[in-house]
Amino acid sequence: MAQTLLDKIWDAHVVARRDDGRQLIYLDRHVLHELHAPEAFRRLESSGRSLRRPDLTFGVQDHTVSTQPGRDGTTNPDGAPYIEAMRAGTRRLGIHLFDVEDPLQGISHVVAPELGLVLPGSTYACPDSHACTVGGLGALALACGTSELEHVLATQTLAVVKPKQMRLRLSGIVGPGVSAKDVALFVLRAVGVAGARGHAIEYCGEVIDEMGVEGRLTLCNLAIEMGARTALVAPDEATISWLAGRPYAPSGPEWDLAAASWRGLRSDGGATFDREVDLDCGALEPQITWGTDPSQVVGVTEVVPDPARAAPAEAARINRSLAYMDLAPGAALKGLPIDRVFIGSCTNSRLSDLRAAARIIAGGKVAPGVIGLVVPGSTSVKRAAEDEGLDQAFLDAGFIWGESGCSMCAGGNGDVGAPGERCISTTNRNFEGRQGRSVRTHLVSPETAAACALSGVITDVRSLIGRSR
Repeated sequence: MAQTLLDKIWDAHVVARRDDGRQLIYLDRHVLHELHAPEAFRRLESSGRSLRRPDLTFGVQDHTVSTQPGRDGTTNPDGAPYIEAMRAGTRRLGIHLFDVEDPLQGISHVVAPELGLVLPGSTYACPDSHACTVGGLGALALACGTSELEHVLATQTLAVVKPKQMRLRLSGIVGPGVSAKDVALFVLRAVGVAGARGHAIEYCGEVIDEMGVEGRLTLCNLAIEMGARTALVAPDEATISWLAGRPYAPSGPEWDLAAASWRGLRSDGGATFDREVDLDCGALEPQITWGTDPSQVVGVTEVVPDPARAAPAEAARINRSLAYMDLAPGAALKGLPIDRVFIGSCTNSRLSDLRAAARIIAGGKVAPGVIGLVVPGSTSVKRAAEDEGLDQAFLDAGFIWGESGCSMCAGGNGDVGAPGERCISTTNRNFEGRQGRSVRTHLVSPETAAACALSGVITDVRSLIGRSR
């Protein structure tokens, strides 16, 4: 019987089937962060249970760490208790921790792929909704809550209902100034915040074939915003090349065996999905959110919706978003003044993202009155960017160059905007208050964010590509 990519990974990791319909899935690796892990450690120990596989468990400090240069575990006082609890818990349980000053420290969803902790065909759990990011390598990633995390720590398994499956085929060749983030926002606009609820998405098609591995990670990162349980992209030669030499990836003869197995890891011809969605990206322009959920998206040259043309329930949702975002029905976003630009998060903080933004900066200056902040996704990314001189390009332009961490994605480390600010952000959520009280967030690609920072208004990045200074 023909199998999907998900079927193959799932069947290889099923430990048992429960009477309640859930199945126990063995986890090859799990990565914990300081915001949720300490409570799971406490529960594990109070129940008298031990950690099943410390060798497969890793910890990071990412959500509450300061991004200020020279930071340590106490620079953000509000985060210090979480950081210290993470240190104490991982020490007691024998978990390898990528601590604040570790040269491999970073955001869980950035560190796990770049270190080779997650590999094609493997299973991965993380107590964070954006665990699905690593599906861009062809891994089965599952987010878990604190109670589930305790179970993972004790058993190395997760009890979960096998999701329905959606194949999302993206056709066409995208043009200059259009990135994986624009594709992801376009998909969100088409599918909606609940359109993939209960499904595992497999992305495929021309757009995926041409997309770099880090772009695929960005695409999978936003799958949770459609309600999906997880997302995957079948590994290919680009994946194998990207993983080669990673610290925790196989080496020598084991690498050759692993790479050979990954080449056959894809959905069979004739495999069936519960839902099929086809989207043409050939005419796609840079995308931007106008509202307060990630599916409220338009092309940068389009106008925001008019609630008068929508059904009553949808009209109410549009009106609320317009009111919060201080936008009029039918208004153009292009040319709208901005106050702040943030480039970072597990969505868009990898080296390729920083390179793309730096190309747009190209000797320019952040517009007067605009605050620009760039936060690499890991210390490894930061170090590589500095080796290429990207940090100096951003600093010369007037950006703040931060240490690695989650930063303004949720503001858990104190990086937030001022009330009423309009923020251009490369993150994954634009909810009310997400980046600070009354902050109005527009989600965009790194290239668009850089263009907006230079101009001081919402800008079509295509107008800056190929220009001379």
